[in-house]
Amino acid sequence: MSGDTSTQDGNGTAARVIRIGTRKSQLARIQTDSVAEKLKELNPNVHLEIVGMSTIGDKILDTALSKIGEKSLFTKELENALERNEVDLVVHSLKDLPTTLPPGFTIGAVLKRENPHDAVVLHPKHAGKTLETLPDKSVVGTSSLRRAAQLKRRFPHLEFKDIRGNLNTRLKKLDEKDDYAAIILATAGLRRMGWESRVSQILGPEDCMYAVGQGALAVEVRARDRDILEMVSVMHDHDTVLRCIAERAFMRQLEGGCSVPVAVHTEIKDLQLYLTGAVYSLDGSDSLKETMQTSIEPGNEVEDEEVDASVQRVGVTASNVSRAAQDAAEKLGVELAKLLLSKGARDILTVARQLNDAR
Repeated sequence: MSGDTSTQDGNGTAARVIRIGTRKSQLARIQTDSVAEKLKELNPNVHLEIVGMSTIGDKILDTALSKIGEKSLFTKELENALERNEVDLVVHSLKDLPTTLPPGFTIGAVLKRENPHDAVVLHPKHAGKTLETLPDKSVVGTSSLRRAAQLKRRFPHLEFKDIRGNLNTRLKKLDEKDDYAAIILATAGLRRMGWESRVSQILGPEDCMYAVGQGALAVEVRARDRDILEMVSVMHDHDTVLRCIAERAFMRQLEGGCSVPVAVHTEIKDLQLYLTGAVYSLDGSDSLKETMQTSIEPGNEVEDEEVDASVQRVGVTASNVSRAAQDAAEKLGVELAKLLLSKGARDILTVARQLNDAR
């Protein structure tokens, strides 16, 4: 492997060194450590080094994410390090990864998804309340257009205001000032940080559907590094892979991103994959939402012994998951997006994008 290095283990034997790139935030480190632990269990002879770095999204904290106009806010610097062989793999929150990756990269593992739903964290003085029971004109903090659009529609008595920063910073802003009655965060992040006690309410799909890939961790690698790709591919979670391929295919077909409100909900029951997708105007007054399903029964294909990075679906290489099921999942996302586009989704998204740019 290019850029491969080795070190001596306790017995004086050379152990292979694998360098893992990550963002420097506490949550990113916790997520990366959990992936490193799994890799170490599966490959006890490998020595892992974690390399932390800051991304554009970590550095620009006074501007709403949707206004920065950069698709790879939390991934570009990590991918640059991967391209320069400074790291061998990178751990991301899957929702941060664009649906089209730069040439030469692939997602080699999508790990089992944590709860993908959003959570309400209340200011201590509102303990015991819900979004429904918060006083009129209460201010709720979120930097997500998707969350704000759905919640404005569902809870018209509330006001929504941008809040930026990592989880620690946002919770501090909530607790120490009186600017926000509540903030909306991903349940998965709060759980991984061990702060589940702060969750006042988990929002179901009827209140707020989640972001594409939310709650799942992804391992990005250089597509040419067959050995690294094979090493990480065993961490793929079958159901999470299929759900996220459908979600990413839906988003890619819509040409959505963080500058427009697009939301999804997926589940697998009895070898059927259900995908609900929606687009919203910025204020939530206009929306389109549909559900479709497909069979994800494995085909009769003979699985390749080797991982083939040239076979990607929306950036994901998963040779250990049925190709027929992956094709069905991808097609489901594309077909659902086409259905919404045929009903006027492009107009809603175009207006949302223009209004967001003008804000």
